Amino acid sequence: MSAADTPGRRGFVRSVVGGGLAAVAGLPAAGAAAAATAAAGVPAAVRGTAEPGLPFHAWAPTPPMGWNSWDAFGASVTEAEYLDNARILAERFLPFGYDTATVDIQWYEAGATSSWYRPFAPLVLDTHGRPQPAPNRFPSAAGGPGFAPLAQQVHRLGLRFGVHIMRGIPRQAVGQELPIAGSTYRCNEVAHPGSTCSWNTDMCGVNPDHPGAFDWYRAWFAQLAAWGVDFVKVDDIAAPHYHAKEVELIRRAIDATGRPMVLSLSPGPSHLEQSAHLQAHANQWRVCNDFWDTWPQLRDNLVNLVKWAPHARPGAWPDADMLPVGKIGLRNFDGEPAQLGERDTRFTRDEQLLMLTAWTCARSPLILGNDLRRLDDWTLHLVTNPEVLVLLRAPGAREWHSSREGHRFVCHGPQGIWAAWLNTGETPWSAPLPAWLPDARRDCWARADLPAGTRQLTVPPHGARLVRCGVAPRDKDKA
Repeated sequence: MSAADTPGRRGFVRSVVGGGLAAVAGLPAAGAAAAATAAAGVPAAVRGTAEPGLPFHAWAPTPPMGWNSWDAFGASVTEAEYLDNARILAERFLPFGYDTATVDIQWYEAGATSSWYRPFAPLVLDTHGRPQPAPNRFPSAAGGPGFAPLAQQVHRLGLRFGVHIMRGIPRQAVGQELPIAGSTYRCNEVAHPGSTCSWNTDMCGVNPDHPGAFDWYRAWFAQLAAWGVDFVKVDDIAAPHYHAKEVELIRRAIDATGRPMVLSLSPGPSHLEQSAHLQAHANQWRVCNDFWDTWPQLRDNLVNLVKWAPHARPGAWPDADMLPVGKIGLRNFDGEPAQLGERDTRFTRDEQLLMLTAWTCARSPLILGNDLRRLDDWTLHLVTNPEVLVLLRAPGAREWHSSREGHRFVCHGPQGIWAAWLNTGETPWSAPLPAWLPDARRDCWARADLPAGTRQLTVPPHGARLVRCGVAPRDKDKA
């Protein structure tokens, strides 16, 4: 059994309940794509000049940044909890680039209470089988408007609105033989009942060779676009099996809406041999399984990041998963050991500095997983240090070198020269600056100038150092 197949992958099943008829929201099919896009509003952050041949790359020219509900709330986040976190994200993090707030899995499951999924639970669907927000958890969806009212509130905060979905089509819609919106086919005709998720029972895949398969994804993403969705995380699609044909259908469906929706693929680890296909169809893809706050997972994820870093490009980003910092696990019992529950991150401060250094140097998306209502000052300063975040966007040549002590990184470009060391060992690392680099002049984490002639740095165990080299940056570059 692969790591992605184990119960800990996304919470384990706690109790078996019978299926039942869905609550039918009765939301009408989406209107014309262009009209939906205009009505929903597109935040300025997602607009851009299309790259010839791959216009969707312009929707994520730098690694996406934001917040996701999974690490804190599992599958059970409510509208009130989501909005509380979105408001804090807008107030305290948006100035640093964190602009996307995502509702993670099972927002259409009225009985979800944690990360433990109820197998074959009744889902809230419309008359065409498309998942709808459960009104008991998302009151603004009552009466059939879906996520449109919530998305409007998020957009007024200056943020992007993100949702998580599962690959495929709800089994409930298949069993009820519901008609696909705008199609002559029904859900049961396009479903692939044998293509299922090993850790969640909500969906089965579509038969990508059926002529109605695109109709399903077109109708579903048209509805997401009409609601005003800006970011879509699609799960059970990148690993343990890479469902390339469904990825292609989803890419076509998004493009057909006319709305810029950033596409994230999960879980991982994705395989390097799929890199060209991933770059051609998605904005980000996971390079690891679900990432939690243990040192072995962090140490191993650095290897994934170094391996995938050369494949990062504007609009297409290898993703090392959410950052389990601050207060997590309020209603999420995933991780190692399972059932750990509410806690402050188990990473030491040195390990958190190493994690942020690695994610930014490798240009991974930065998605916070903590409950922002319980934010502490140290965590805030950790994830908003502008002298570190600049490396997400700095152009230039990037070089990684691995040794028994850990990993060394160098970025050399028009905005400056940076060097970083990530110590995966148990003893301090006396790290020399490569001979071809100018002296280290600025400690980016300490936000302080270094003594003239600095060419050797001590890196603590499980820690990192990040410096700028050459001419000391001007004051405005330190801000």
